[in-house]
Amino acid sequence: MLKNGAPKSGSSKQARSILITQPKPESEKSPYFELARKYSIELTFHPFIKLEPIPAREFRRQKIDIASFSAVIFTSRNAIDHFFRMCEEMKVAISQDTKYFCITEAVALYLQKFILYRKRKVFYGADGTNKSMFDVINKHKENERFLYVCSENQQDNDIVGWLKNNRCEYQLAFMYRSVSNNVKEVMETTAFDMICFFTPSGVRSLFDNYPSFSQNSTLIGAFGNNTIKAIEEAGLQVEIKAPAPQAPSMIAALDMFLSDKGKK
Repeated sequence: MLKNGAPKSGSSKQARSILITQPKPESEKSPYFELARKYSIELTFHPFIKLEPIPAREFRRQKIDIASFSAVIFTSRNAIDHFFRMCEEMKVAISQDTKYFCITEAVALYLQKFILYRKRKVFYGADGTNKSMFDVINKHKENERFLYVCSENQQDNDIVGWLKNNRCEYQLAFMYRSVSNNVKEVMETTAFDMICFFTPSGVRSLFDNYPSFSQNSTLIGAFGNNTIKAIEEAGLQVEIKAPAPQAPSMIAALDMFLSDKGKK
Protein backbone atom coordinates (compact mmCIF):
# COMPACT_ATOMS: atom_id res chain seq x y z
CA MET A 1 0.00 0.00 0.00
CA LEU A 2 1.17 3.56 -0.54
CA LYS A 3 2.52 5.15 2.58
CA ASN A 4 1.19 8.37 3.99
CA GLY A 5 2.44 10.56 6.77
CA ALA A 6 5.22 13.00 7.42
CA PRO A 7 8.58 12.41 5.75
CA LYS A 8 11.27 10.93 7.92
CA SER A 9 14.95 11.66 7.73
CA GLY A 10 16.87 9.11 5.69
CA SER A 11 19.64 9.21 8.29
CA SER A 12 17.49 7.45 10.88
CA LYS A 13 15.05 5.49 8.74
CA GLN A 14 15.15 1.70 9.01
CA ALA A 15 14.38 -0.40 5.92
CA ARG A 16 12.77 -3.74 6.68
CA SER A 17 10.69 -4.12 3.51
CA ILE A 18 12.37 -3.28 0.20
CA LEU A 19 10.89 -3.28 -3.30
CA ILE A 20 13.39 -4.13 -6.05
CA THR A 21 11.99 -2.90 -9.36
CA GLN A 22 13.48 -5.80 -11.33
CA PRO A 23 12.50 -9.44 -11.94
CA LYS A 24 13.13 -11.92 -9.16
CA PRO A 25 16.51 -13.67 -9.57
CA GLU A 26 16.18 -17.22 -10.85
CA SER A 27 18.93 -18.60 -8.65
CA GLU A 28 18.44 -19.01 -4.92
CA LYS A 29 22.15 -18.25 -4.62
CA SER A 30 21.58 -14.66 -5.70
CA PRO A 31 23.36 -12.12 -3.47
CA TYR A 32 19.97 -10.47 -2.97
CA PHE A 33 18.75 -13.48 -1.00
CA GLU A 34 21.98 -13.58 0.99
CA LEU A 35 21.40 -9.92 1.82
CA ALA A 36 17.85 -10.67 3.00
CA ARG A 37 19.09 -13.42 5.30
CA LYS A 38 21.97 -11.34 6.61
CA TYR A 39 19.78 -8.44 7.72
CA SER A 40 16.44 -10.26 8.20
CA ILE A 41 14.70 -8.03 5.69
CA GLU A 42 11.91 -8.73 3.23
CA LEU A 43 12.71 -8.23 -0.45
CA THR A 44 9.96 -8.03 -3.05
CA PHE A 45 10.80 -8.17 -6.76
CA HIS A 46 8.51 -6.64 -9.35
CA PRO A 47 9.70 -5.20 -12.69
CA PHE A 48 8.41 -1.67 -13.25
CA ILE A 49 9.06 -1.89 -16.98
CA LYS A 50 8.93 -4.50 -19.70
CA LEU A 51 11.01 -4.48 -22.84
CA GLU A 52 9.55 -4.85 -26.29
CA PRO A 53 11.86 -5.91 -29.12
CA ILE A 54 12.07 -3.70 -32.17
CA PRO A 55 11.67 -6.08 -35.12
CA ALA A 56 14.26 -6.18 -37.88
CA ARG A 57 11.89 -4.69 -40.45
CA GLU A 58 11.49 -1.62 -38.21
CA PHE A 59 15.19 -1.47 -37.30
CA ARG A 60 16.09 -1.25 -40.99
CA ARG A 61 14.54 2.22 -41.05
CA GLN A 62 17.47 3.41 -38.94
CA LYS A 63 19.73 2.54 -41.89
CA ILE A 64 22.47 1.06 -39.73
CA ASP A 65 25.01 -1.36 -41.15
CA ILE A 66 25.84 -3.33 -38.00
CA ALA A 67 28.80 -5.11 -39.58
CA SER A 68 30.51 -1.79 -40.39
CA PHE A 69 31.11 -1.01 -36.72
CA SER A 70 34.31 -2.21 -35.09
CA ALA A 71 33.16 -1.75 -31.48
CA VAL A 72 29.90 -2.14 -29.55
CA ILE A 73 28.93 -0.50 -26.24
CA PHE A 74 26.70 -2.41 -23.82
CA THR A 75 25.26 -1.07 -20.57
CA SER A 76 23.01 -4.04 -19.77
CA ARG A 77 22.39 -7.70 -20.44
CA ASN A 78 19.17 -6.72 -22.20
CA ALA A 79 21.17 -4.73 -24.72
CA ILE A 80 23.34 -7.80 -25.39
CA ASP A 81 20.29 -10.02 -25.84
CA HIS A 82 18.70 -7.68 -28.36
CA PHE A 83 21.94 -7.02 -30.24
CA PHE A 84 22.51 -10.68 -31.00
CA ARG A 85 18.79 -11.19 -31.65
CA MET A 86 18.91 -8.45 -34.24
CA CYS A 87 22.07 -9.87 -35.81
CA GLU A 88 20.34 -13.23 -36.12
CA GLU A 89 17.16 -11.76 -37.58
CA MET A 90 19.12 -9.73 -40.11
CA LYS A 91 21.63 -12.52 -40.77
CA VAL A 92 24.56 -10.27 -39.87
CA ALA A 93 27.91 -11.94 -39.27
CA ILE A 94 29.94 -10.24 -36.55
CA SER A 95 33.67 -9.95 -37.14
CA GLN A 96 36.02 -11.88 -34.88
CA ASP A 97 37.86 -8.60 -34.34
CA THR A 98 34.87 -6.71 -32.95
CA LYS A 99 35.57 -5.05 -29.60
CA TYR A 100 32.95 -4.99 -26.82
CA PHE A 101 32.92 -2.26 -24.17
CA CYS A 102 30.71 -3.02 -21.16
CA ILE A 103 29.64 -1.00 -18.13
CA THR A 104 30.47 -3.76 -15.63
CA GLU A 105 32.28 -7.07 -15.48
CA ALA A 106 28.96 -8.86 -14.94
CA VAL A 107 27.63 -7.46 -18.23
CA ALA A 108 30.89 -8.38 -19.97
CA LEU A 109 30.76 -11.96 -18.70
CA TYR A 110 27.22 -12.29 -20.04
CA LEU A 111 28.74 -12.11 -23.52
CA GLN A 112 29.87 -15.71 -22.99
CA LYS A 113 26.31 -16.71 -23.85
CA PHE A 114 26.89 -15.51 -27.40
CA ILE A 115 30.60 -15.45 -28.17
CA LEU A 116 33.83 -17.28 -27.44
CA TYR A 117 34.80 -14.86 -24.70
CA ARG A 118 38.55 -15.44 -24.59
CA LYS A 119 38.96 -15.11 -28.32
CA ARG A 120 37.21 -11.75 -28.48
CA LYS A 121 38.23 -8.36 -27.24
CA VAL A 122 36.06 -7.55 -24.25
CA PHE A 123 36.57 -4.54 -21.97
CA TYR A 124 34.74 -3.19 -18.93
CA GLY A 125 35.02 -0.45 -16.37
CA ALA A 126 36.81 -1.07 -13.08
CA ASP A 127 34.03 0.03 -10.75
CA GLY A 128 30.80 0.00 -12.76
CA THR A 129 30.70 3.76 -13.33
CA ASN A 130 30.48 5.50 -16.69
CA LYS A 131 33.80 7.20 -15.98
CA SER A 132 35.64 3.92 -15.56
CA MET A 133 34.17 2.65 -18.84
CA PHE A 134 35.17 5.91 -20.55
CA ASP A 135 38.73 5.44 -19.29
CA VAL A 136 38.84 2.07 -21.06
CA ILE A 137 37.21 3.33 -24.26
CA ASN A 138 39.60 6.28 -24.34
CA LYS A 139 42.53 3.90 -24.81
CA HIS A 140 40.98 2.38 -27.94
CA LYS A 141 38.88 5.13 -29.49
CA GLU A 142 41.19 6.37 -32.25
CA ASN A 143 40.44 3.82 -34.96
CA GLU A 144 37.08 2.48 -33.81
CA ARG A 145 33.52 3.00 -34.99
CA PHE A 146 31.23 2.59 -31.97
CA LEU A 147 27.70 1.23 -32.01
CA TYR A 148 25.86 2.08 -28.78
CA VAL A 149 23.01 -0.42 -28.37
CA CYS A 150 20.20 1.08 -26.31
CA SER A 151 16.47 1.45 -25.83
CA GLU A 152 14.52 3.67 -28.17
CA ASN A 153 13.28 5.71 -25.20
CA GLN A 154 16.18 5.30 -22.80
CA GLN A 155 19.73 6.30 -23.61
CA ASP A 156 22.47 7.21 -21.19
CA ASN A 157 23.08 10.89 -21.91
CA ASP A 158 26.49 10.76 -20.20
CA ILE A 159 27.65 8.14 -22.69
CA VAL A 160 26.26 9.97 -25.71
CA GLY A 161 27.77 13.25 -24.52
CA TRP A 162 31.18 11.69 -23.89
CA LEU A 163 31.30 10.06 -27.32
CA LYS A 164 30.37 13.34 -28.94
CA ASN A 165 32.72 15.51 -26.89
CA ASN A 166 35.62 13.14 -27.51
CA ARG A 167 34.97 13.14 -31.24
CA CYS A 168 34.32 9.43 -31.44
CA GLU A 169 32.71 8.00 -34.53
CA TYR A 170 29.52 6.50 -33.18
CA GLN A 171 25.87 5.77 -33.78
CA LEU A 172 22.95 4.87 -31.53
CA ALA A 173 21.19 1.62 -32.38
CA PHE A 174 17.63 1.33 -31.05
CA MET A 175 16.88 -2.40 -30.83
CA TYR A 176 14.22 -2.43 -28.09
CA ARG A 177 11.91 -0.08 -26.20
CA SER A 178 10.74 0.04 -22.59
CA VAL A 179 7.06 0.11 -21.63
CA SER A 180 5.59 0.82 -18.20
CA ASN A 181 4.29 -2.15 -16.23
CA ASN A 182 1.24 -2.28 -13.98
CA VAL A 183 2.74 -1.95 -10.50
CA LYS A 184 -0.41 -1.30 -8.51
CA GLU A 185 -0.86 -4.97 -7.64
CA VAL A 186 2.34 -4.91 -5.61
CA MET A 187 2.35 -1.29 -4.43
CA GLU A 188 -1.11 -1.57 -2.91
CA THR A 189 -0.51 -4.77 -0.96
CA THR A 190 2.66 -3.89 0.96
CA ALA A 191 3.91 -0.78 2.71
CA PHE A 192 7.50 -0.63 1.48
CA ASP A 193 10.17 1.16 3.46
CA MET A 194 12.34 1.48 0.36
CA ILE A 195 12.03 1.29 -3.44
CA CYS A 196 15.12 0.67 -5.58
CA PHE A 197 15.14 1.93 -9.18
CA PHE A 198 17.53 0.95 -11.96
CA THR A 199 16.38 2.97 -14.99
CA PRO A 200 14.70 6.30 -15.73
CA SER A 201 11.92 4.27 -17.36
CA GLY A 202 11.27 2.58 -14.02
CA VAL A 203 10.82 6.00 -12.44
CA ARG A 204 8.47 7.01 -15.25
CA SER A 205 6.48 3.83 -14.70
CA LEU A 206 5.91 4.80 -11.05
CA PHE A 207 4.32 8.07 -12.11
CA ASP A 208 2.43 6.46 -14.98
CA ASN A 209 0.78 4.30 -12.34
CA TYR A 210 0.57 7.00 -9.67
CA PRO A 211 0.68 10.51 -11.24
CA SER A 212 0.40 12.16 -7.82
CA PHE A 213 2.88 9.88 -6.03
CA SER A 214 4.29 11.40 -2.85
CA GLN A 215 7.47 10.01 -1.32
CA ASN A 216 6.58 10.73 2.30
CA SER A 217 8.63 8.32 4.45
CA THR A 218 9.69 5.99 1.64
CA LEU A 219 13.43 5.69 1.09
CA ILE A 220 14.66 5.50 -2.49
CA GLY A 221 17.70 3.79 -3.97
CA ALA A 222 18.93 4.42 -7.50
CA PHE A 223 21.42 2.78 -9.84
CA GLY A 224 23.03 4.92 -12.53
CA ASN A 225 23.43 8.66 -13.03
CA ASN A 226 20.46 8.94 -15.37
CA THR A 227 18.23 7.13 -12.89
CA ILE A 228 19.35 9.41 -10.07
CA LYS A 229 18.70 12.43 -12.27
CA ALA A 230 15.21 11.20 -13.21
CA ILE A 231 14.30 10.65 -9.56
CA GLU A 232 15.55 14.05 -8.48
CA GLU A 233 13.83 15.79 -11.40
CA ALA A 234 10.60 14.14 -10.22
CA GLY A 235 11.05 15.93 -6.92
CA LEU A 236 12.06 12.86 -4.92
CA GLN A 237 15.05 12.38 -2.64
CA VAL A 238 17.59 9.62 -3.26
CA GLU A 239 19.00 7.95 -0.15
CA ILE A 240 21.15 5.26 -1.81
CA LYS A 241 23.20 5.93 -4.94
CA ALA A 242 25.09 3.36 -6.99
CA PRO A 243 27.43 2.62 -8.58
CA ALA A 244 30.10 4.25 -6.44
CA PRO A 245 33.74 3.39 -5.72
CA GLN A 246 32.77 1.54 -2.54
CA ALA A 247 29.51 0.20 -3.97
CA PRO A 248 29.74 -0.89 -7.62
CA SER A 249 26.31 -2.57 -7.49
CA MET A 250 22.93 -1.95 -5.90
CA ILE A 251 23.48 -5.00 -3.70
CA ALA A 252 26.75 -3.55 -2.40
CA ALA A 253 25.09 -0.18 -1.81
CA LEU A 254 22.24 -1.81 0.11
CA ASP A 255 24.71 -3.83 2.14
CA MET A 256 26.56 -0.67 3.16
CA PHE A 257 23.33 1.15 3.99
CA LEU A 258 21.88 -1.68 6.06
CA SER A 259 25.16 -2.29 7.84
CA ASP A 260 25.41 1.36 8.76
CA LYS A 261 21.84 1.35 10.13
CA GLY A 262 22.59 -1.73 12.17
CA LYS A 263 25.38 0.11 13.97
CA LYS A 264 23.09 2.90 15.10
